[in-house]
Order: sequence, then C-alpha cells, then structure tokens
Amino acid sequence: MHKTRIAVAGAGYIGQAHINVTLASPSCALSAIVDPSPAAAGVAARAGVPLYASIDELLAQQRPDGLVLATPNALHVPQALQCIAAGLPILLEKPVATTVAEGRRLLDEVARTGARVLIGHHRAHSPIMAKAKEVVDSGKLGTLVAVMGSATFYKPDAYFADGPWRREAGGGPILLNMIHEVHSLRMLCGEITAVQVFSSHAARGFAVEDTVAINLRFANGMLGSFMLSDTAACPRSWEQTSQENKAYPSHADEDCYVITGTNGALSVPTMRLKTYPRPEDRSWWKDFEVGVVGLVRDDPLKHQMEHFGQVVRGEAEPLVSARDGLLNLRVTEAIAEAAASGRTVQIQGF
Repeated sequence: MHKTRIAVAGAGYIGQAHINVTLASPSCALSAIVDPSPAAAGVAARAGVPLYASIDELLAQQRPDGLVLATPNALHVPQALQCIAAGLPILLEKPVATTVAEGRRLLDEVARTGARVLIGHHRAHSPIMAKAKEVVDSGKLGTLVAVMGSATFYKPDAYFADGPWRREAGGGPILLNMIHEVHSLRMLCGEITAVQVFSSHAARGFAVEDTVAINLRFANGMLGSFMLSDTAACPRSWEQTSQENKAYPSHADEDCYVITGTNGALSVPTMRLKTYPRPEDRSWWKDFEVGVVGLVRDDPLKHQMEHFGQVVRGEAEPLVSARDGLLNLRVTEAIAEAAASGRTVQIQGF
C-alpha cells in the first residue's frame, strides 16, 4: 500500500505529537520536518526524516502530499496562504488565526480556491465526542434544554514563571483554553449566539483572569453555563476526565459536560445516561432509567491523522473546516470581549 506522505512544520510539543501519530499511522508516512530551531535536528534524526528550515526549502527539495502546520500562532495564516498558493493540503493547528479579521482572509481564500484545509481541533475526532453527539442527535434526551460545563484545573507556579507573558492580557484561560471547549459545545449543542461573562483574578492577582463564569445562548434555544479556571484544584476538565491524554492523571468518576433535555441527561465523558422510560409519565417524583453508553476510548490525534490522510487523498471533506475554526475563534473572542466590557455580546456567523 502506498502511504500518504505527510510533513510536519513545527517540532514543538504539539508538532511532536503529530510526528508520533504519523510515524505510527497505517496509511500515512512522515516524509519531513520543517523547523529552523537547532533542537529540531534531534527530533528529525530520531524520526529518521530530513529536516528543512522553511516551507520554501521543503517545497524546493521534496513535495509531500500534505503538511501539518504546528507552528506559532502568528504564522498560521501566512503559512496557510503559502501552502494554498502551492496547492498543498494542510492540517492547520488551532487557533486558525490570531484574530477573526486575519482568519477571514484565510476563509475567503479557502472558499475561492477550494483548498483542502483541516483545522486541528482534535476533540472533533474523539470517539467520546462522536458517541455523545450520536446520543444527542438520536432524540433520547428529548428537546434540548441546557448544558452545564467546566474546565477547572490548577496550573502550577512554574507554568507562569517559565512564561511570564501568561500573567498578562491574552495569557489567561479564556484565550489559551476556552477555544477547545467552544468547539466541543458547538459540536454537541449547536451554534452559540450570545455570551455573558464574569471574570476574576482574585486568586493569583495577575493582570489576566484566572477564573471565569460564562453564560451561553444557543441558536436552538438552549442555554448553557460554563465554569473555567486555571487556579481551581478540581479535576473537572477534559484532560483530567477523558483518559485520552496519558500525560494527565485520570479521574474516571468526574464529568466536564452535562447535556440535558426534556426526557433525560447525558454526562460526558463518563457517558452516564439518565432517561425517563415513559415520556408521558415524566416527573421529578419518578425515577430515571440509568445506564452507561458503551464506547471505546482512543487517542483522537491518531484518528485526526487518519482523517487528514483521507482529506489529502480527496476521500473526505474536512471534519473541522476553516469556517468551523473561525467560528470557534469568534466565540472565544466574544467571551473575552464580554469579560472586559461586562456586556452581553451577540455573535454573528460568517
């Protein structure tokens, strides 16, 4: 079988994760690494592939079938536009751009050229999320009413000492962490149309927020509440509950989302399902039928790479499009705007 040749630009933490799943892929092969830093030489040597200092050098020396852009955020749009001009399919890491205005340029070019662009919101490829969406879409929960979510975790002091910029505006959990949650909420509950936010920096006292309470309105009439904090010693976050990233300890009894409708509720990622057996007899005095939705937990990055191979080969449309990535950024920016202004922020689509 001829494997799809994938190069990876950026040999940092997330780039190395892409490198590892590509090396292990049954359908894709790592063809090269692109990174100008001296440390990248060792990464390329261990992977057994050539190293190039730039995308220009890569394209001059060899042409892969597809390229993963796991480079710094400020390079995402310029490098994506370069690849689109060269006709090269890309997996572009999140966020799609540094600002919505910049992201619109990319979205317009994707629409104009029909470029094959997959955005790296890897939870979209999680078997847990796929099964949760299946349950929600099945109607078992009845008419959707509300979602309660959390991403509460404790970042150690060294995290801020190693990167002092994380203490300043733009370095808090809204812009660094919330974009993951926005995509999950949009997958499960639909488009977000308005947000209200309270934020606080009382725990750490930095210029940037450490704790955020968010209210959300969805296009389908659902309402949501979300608690976000990087100083809360509480394991109700995706990383600490999903068991997908082995770098984090797992708390299998905790959930970070509860989706509820008029006939029942689904807790994610434990996948505990509580529904009324007789919809005509629903009441808080009646007991639920209780179960757990069966699934196989697996690494979403692995599934994302297999999907990217399909996108490169023209076998599938991107599960997470450039438009999806830009909507995630738009909602995240709206949350930051609402936190700063104290106003309800309405969200328009593209």
